[in-house]
Amino acid sequence: MKLKIDYVFKNALLLLLCLSMTSLAVAQSTVTGTLTDAESGEALIGANVLVVGTSSGTITDFDGTYSVSVPEGATQLEYSYTGFQTQTVDIAGRGTIDIAMSSGTVLDEVVVVGYGTTTREEVTSSVTSVKAEDFNGGQVNDPTQLIQGKVAGLSISDAGSDPNGGTTIRLRGINSLGSTSPLIVIDGVIGATLETVDPNDIASIDVLKDGSAAAIYGARASAGVIIVTTKKGTSGKTSVTYNGLATVENVGRTLPLASAEEYVRLRGEDQNLGGDTDWIDEVTESALSFTHNLAMSGGINKTSYRASLNYRDIEGVGINSGFNQLNGRLNLNQKALDDRLSINLNVSATERQSEFGFTESFRYANIYNPTAPIFFEDQMSAEALQFGGYFQSPNFDYFNPVAIAEQGINEGTQKDLLLSIGGQYELIDGLTAGVSYAVNRESNIFGEFYPNNAYFRGTDQNGEARRFTEDKNNELFELTGNYKKRFGNVNFNGLVGYSYNEITSESFGANGRDFIANGVTFNNLGLGSRANEGDGDAIFSNQEEYKVIGFFGRTNFAIDDTYFLTAAVRYEGSTRFGPENQYGLFPSVSAGVNLSNLIDIAGIDNLKLRAGYGETGSLPPFSYLSQQQYNRQGASYPIGGVSVPAIGITQDANPDLKWETKGEFNVGVDFAFGDYAWTGSVDYYNRTTRDLIYPVLATVPPFVNPNIWANLEDVNLVSNGIDVALGYNMSNGDGFSWNPNVVFSTYNTELQLTGDQGTQFNFFSSEDATFFPNGSSPGAPGLNDNPTVRIQGDAEIGQIWGPVFAGIDDNGEYIFEDLDGDGTVEAGNFAEDDNQVLGNGLPDFSLGINNTFKFGNLDLTFFLRGDFGHELINTYRLFYENNAPSRKIDNIVQTEFFDENLTANPKFSSRYVETASFLALDNVTVGYNFDLADGSSFNNLRVFVAGRNLFFLTDYTGVDPSVRYADEGALDNGGRRDFSFDPLIPGIDRRNTYFRTYQISFGVNVGF
Repeated sequence: MKLKIDYVFKNALLLLLCLSMTSLAVAQSTVTGTLTDAESGEALIGANVLVVGTSSGTITDFDGTYSVSVPEGATQLEYSYTGFQTQTVDIAGRGTIDIAMSSGTVLDEVVVVGYGTTTREEVTSSVTSVKAEDFNGGQVNDPTQLIQGKVAGLSISDAGSDPNGGTTIRLRGINSLGSTSPLIVIDGVIGATLETVDPNDIASIDVLKDGSAAAIYGARASAGVIIVTTKKGTSGKTSVTYNGLATVENVGRTLPLASAEEYVRLRGEDQNLGGDTDWIDEVTESALSFTHNLAMSGGINKTSYRASLNYRDIEGVGINSGFNQLNGRLNLNQKALDDRLSINLNVSATERQSEFGFTESFRYANIYNPTAPIFFEDQMSAEALQFGGYFQSPNFDYFNPVAIAEQGINEGTQKDLLLSIGGQYELIDGLTAGVSYAVNRESNIFGEFYPNNAYFRGTDQNGEARRFTEDKNNELFELTGNYKKRFGNVNFNGLVGYSYNEITSESFGANGRDFIANGVTFNNLGLGSRANEGDGDAIFSNQEEYKVIGFFGRTNFAIDDTYFLTAAVRYEGSTRFGPENQYGLFPSVSAGVNLSNLIDIAGIDNLKLRAGYGETGSLPPFSYLSQQQYNRQGASYPIGGVSVPAIGITQDANPDLKWETKGEFNVGVDFAFGDYAWTGSVDYYNRTTRDLIYPVLATVPPFVNPNIWANLEDVNLVSNGIDVALGYNMSNGDGFSWNPNVVFSTYNTELQLTGDQGTQFNFFSSEDATFFPNGSSPGAPGLNDNPTVRIQGDAEIGQIWGPVFAGIDDNGEYIFEDLDGDGTVEAGNFAEDDNQVLGNGLPDFSLGINNTFKFGNLDLTFFLRGDFGHELINTYRLFYENNAPSRKIDNIVQTEFFDENLTANPKFSSRYVETASFLALDNVTVGYNFDLADGSSFNNLRVFVAGRNLFFLTDYTGVDPSVRYADEGALDNGGRRDFSFDPLIPGIDRRNTYFRTYQISFGVNVGF
């Protein structure tokens, strides 16, 4: 494979600039002291001492003493130690500060919830908070990957390693037949896009997992809520930090394929074209990526700020894939009027220029003739001129993979702006009024071009070009009132609010063909001709707008620091629904009791029982679904000498379309023992989603068109499971510490019948409540109408369905089991008798194991992650692990299951369904913090090496065993993705998956 190093010089410039800032040395003083346990008086070894507002700090030594250099202008020191309450102390000119620390850090931890914060002690719902120091390390471009495997119940799958690909997120399994991704809230902005925040700027990510926690967000919270909080500045001396990362990435696993020699032996000498080409090596390379983060924070008096600049130069292992991204962020806080008024301004801007490449090149690299050359030997031959010099063997679904990757252009520019401004004013002690406005704007432009000599999508159209633009605008205005008061032994916190959210989007696209020249690519569609009349891709535009208006409130009671009660409600409406059902009510209530305050249990530091119930909603995936819609249908007709397109009704109106509602019950226990050395939580949840929004077939008449969006009346979606989190903090007193953490989650989701199958809008049309979605068919050649998934009422989602493979007969044909014992195998049709459940595409449970070791200045973290109990349909094996004469041009997949005696055309069966359970070494980081001399220009200096996806322990023979939570459908013979993924069809490993990779990163963290 090829390694590019010319990026090193360009990206090293920023690093050299930052390292040259040694002139920032300032006058410093020194503070010394001792940290002890307030209860026992013993010295605390390895406790953290941080100069507030800077990156300067130290840890206590073997007798609990410390010495820290304090830059001029710094006013406070922060002392923290696992299992103890963090303390912040004014320096006030003192040279010696001794601290006695008390237990309680776990309970005093600040947790972000909807429209505010609370302490871990008072949380009564299922909420998980992950701080920056616990994020996954290495090259992380998607913020959600920072917490992959860290939160019990949160599944984040990124099959393949496409640098421009997103992740699939599921919180406690499937919650809807439509939108299944959690609501994103960034610094209080509902529905903000993750593209507006760089992973380096995130301070914490809080996950609201159950209905009682998420109900405050109402109509869009059924899939849970992920709250992202960015880093803020602190008044004091200016602090400058630089974080740099260089990453080498390589293909981690490929399919076992026949060599050129083996291919000729199996396929015949007539297929020998004389070459020996490693197609996978030709379409991939060693990728070299760089990440730079430069941040400055500080403030004067009542003003604090943090400004950052982030640059990412990311290469993919697929040639011509990757992106360059520039992101800037400013967070500003101003206090006034005796600190009663606080004004916050957050601005973030991002521009990403992407080369999307072509994952199809990976597909054909796996199946193209290994004896074929990349180019025609005679570049002046008619064939070479026809195909731009690239060797081609014209056939159905058969393209030179290098030509795909190099001839076509697939790129885009995405721009995101997030601006939010808010103010809070304390009217009287404890009563605060707040107002905020935010706008999130996205502007995207994409282009594709295939020259007239490109066999893949080009020659049939004599050149093809596409252009697509999209603009989105998300405006949010909110008013809040908050009252906090302590009445005797009761802490009260009340919140009321109003929210107005307007979202608009516009798009425009055009397609041209018949280009006489290739030089201008997609930049002048007028040089080509318009596509065929009636072709919807010729030219199109779209505009969409909807509003979400909500009124919400919440009350919290904490009685004697032992009994806790939270109640919340949101009354919310949206224009995406029918005129009679635009508003819905989403209530919640949760309570907790700290049993350790009531019962004296030896060794138990904390034991809190909590329970809650809440209801949340889901919006339809598109606007105007309750209205009758029209579009072009069929051909155009000549009227008065003019060609007029035929227009018809494509969707009937449903004015009764209403909210999809999820009700969720959660019961949990939080515990700590061994002087807070052991901490953990266990949660059980059970939830039901009713009035599911789904496209169904309606009866004509009374409806005009059979297609309609409606609330399903015959089924509910029911889920349950267990979330477990366990942590341990150990120190041997010699500067060594070990912090293991384990998260464990189980899942079960069923489509349960309501008993109302005779109603108007049903998911199931048959009495046996069985459905075989044709979208689960493997595709061409030969398997376009062969569903592999069964959806059954009162059964688990994700059933893989088909015949059971029993062997190969003397004629090279498949033998299937006679499951019903009638002497005849009836497995040619998916609904026939000799088929059964072959597996399930969804996991039974997930596991994450994190270990952090520290010894002096050296630290080591490694993280193991796995999903267990799911199966995958290996479509590469299904199509290419045979010696069928019908497709002798295809290379052969040779796993341990390959049998050259199998000469039948592909037929789906249990033979191609594999257990895909895996345990991956997701992340390893080794770092070293340098001791810096007094007077150094640096406040801190750390270097580290990190690895990601270093190995997968699995029996799956495919490239990536990750769970496929939803399906994109079969893409054959140059077909395009439509980016609509079906959550009812999990478990299919399609043939266009980007290769899985592993990464090695080298990084530096510098504070000035």
